[in-house]
Amino acid sequence: MSISKCSVNSMFSQFSAGQIRSFLIATWCVVLAFQQEPIQLFTQHAAFALLGVMGAVFANATGAGGGVVFVPFFNQMGFSPVATVATSFAIQCFGMTAGAMTWWRFHVAQSGDDVQTIEYFDETSGQLCGESNTHDKRATETLHITQWQSLYPVLLLSIPASIVGLLIAQFNPNWFGVLAQGDKLHIGFGVFSILLAISMFLMVTMAGRSTLKLRLRPLDSILLPIICICGGVITAYLSIGVGELVAVYLIMRGFNVTFSIACAVILSAVTVWSGVVHHVLMTHAIYWPVVLFAGPGAVVGGILAKRLVLHFSPTHLKLFFASWILVLGVSGLVF
Repeated sequence: MSISKCSVNSMFSQFSAGQIRSFLIATWCVVLAFQQEPIQLFTQHAAFALLGVMGAVFANATGAGGGVVFVPFFNQMGFSPVATVATSFAIQCFGMTAGAMTWWRFHVAQSGDDVQTIEYFDETSGQLCGESNTHDKRATETLHITQWQSLYPVLLLSIPASIVGLLIAQFNPNWFGVLAQGDKLHIGFGVFSILLAISMFLMVTMAGRSTLKLRLRPLDSILLPIICICGGVITAYLSIGVGELVAVYLIMRGFNVTFSIACAVILSAVTVWSGVVHHVLMTHAIYWPVVLFAGPGAVVGGILAKRLVLHFSPTHLKLFFASWILVLGVSGLVF
């Protein structure tokens, strides 16, 4: 197990952040240059980069998918239901992947010899804290390893189940009745958003427990796959769902908030990549001009999100975003 972890860690750490950014920027410029009328494309769609940033910051700072932002926006723009979901999937492939890699690199750094000197919001004391010496860094490393020891079990239980639920829903839509009807997308989104907002309010009350859970119980090994199968089905039709459900479950079970968000982000990244294949090969409904600009914006948002979680109170973040989701959910039902 240690060998495999080391190989994975080295694979993600062999390139510097600057090298990765330079490669992505160069690739994007080449893709844009080969489009028809690139200048007109830029002037008409560049603003979608801000949408990508906003959606990805929300998604990767709370564990909720960026579709919470993208779906109502695309609905208001008049996108068809399938184009709304497909385009949301494609953008999240950028943002959730950036967020997942950022959280993964953070986990690797905090678990090894290169412990980051960071400020972070301590959930127990309610204050912004920092490490200034080797002793504090070692204490942070030990605390991180202890609180994140269930990362691999959670991902092993949740990722396969989520993909199974997603694929079942995509290839057997007749099994799910009203949920699979595209013209009911705004209703499904509104109901799910309201339930998600209520769950996030509950998360705030549950996250203040003095004793954190560190390991999965046998019951968790049963419930997590069930939750993820259901979440995968919901994600197939709304482009959000499984990450939110897992984040809510882990936090309500008493796990560290940051750990729970990271698990949800990594799970969502794998899930949206599994789901976007269906839209690329089958529905052909992705609106690529929007993705071309919102995608890079989502990468920026995915990288910034970790800083928000570590530097600000998770309680304040969740209260703000839960209120926002509640408003979006109600507006989705009304309008």
